[in-house]
Amino acid sequence: MAAKLHRLRAGDKRGRRPAMSNPAPPRIFSRDRRKAVWDRAQLRQQREDAARFVLEDMAEDFAERIAFMQLAPERALLMGSLVGDLPGLDIVIHAPPGGFDEELPFPGGPFDFIAGFETLATVNDLPAALLHMRCALTEGGVAMASLVGAGSLANLRRAMIAAEPDRPAPRMHPLIDNRAATALLERAGFRRFVVDSRSLSVAYRSLDRLVGDLRDQALGNQLARPAPPLGRAALGRARAAFLEHADPEGRVIERFEILTLTGWKT
Repeated sequence: MAAKLHRLRAGDKRGRRPAMSNPAPPRIFSRDRRKAVWDRAQLRQQREDAARFVLEDMAEDFAERIAFMQLAPERALLMGSLVGDLPGLDIVIHAPPGGFDEELPFPGGPFDFIAGFETLATVNDLPAALLHMRCALTEGGVAMASLVGAGSLANLRRAMIAAEPDRPAPRMHPLIDNRAATALLERAGFRRFVVDSRSLSVAYRSLDRLVGDLRDQALGNQLARPAPPLGRAALGRARAAFLEHADPEGRVIERFEILTLTGWKT
């Protein structure tokens, strides 16, 4: 009897435990820093020599997919585009990062087509963002999201570790791979989807030029708890470590692995 009473007290009147609410996702990224990084990129993009190869590659890939799939959406949403509209889209709503919270229901819908330029890479609750993206589509609508994925920037990561060999601080974002992206789309309720990847290789002669290119394209640090700036000695170690992998011509080949997630609302 005592054991039975203990079980009843631990649960409700019928001996059942109360339902547990889903825990909040970890806060990895800062919305304020995220907006600041994109605002800075918009200003830097006004320079003629600003790097835009990652964003242009994403835009070209989206345009090719739109043409191949013969899409003619009447209402489209572009999230995070710094390179203008996409060919084949007539009515376009632009949503810069910070314009709305992707982890909440999307405003202004429904949409026939939604494209995300790297924006989903820095949301704290990516499953929720993908779910809201799907819910914002019309029946038969298509969502595409491109982001820099796992396997990218290996030389930069080595340089950051070499800068602080005794106690490296978190300075780079966690990245998503193909398998995780596939699971996330399925979890978001997409019954028909595709995940694929491609590589961009870029040559650099200095760490500073790489960092500048990342800032131009809103790929800088957006962590909620960023580490303090590197000191002079640590920055010197990072620069030297980056060039350790240079080819005979003094170039370091850095790779950007681009993931594209495509889902249909069926």
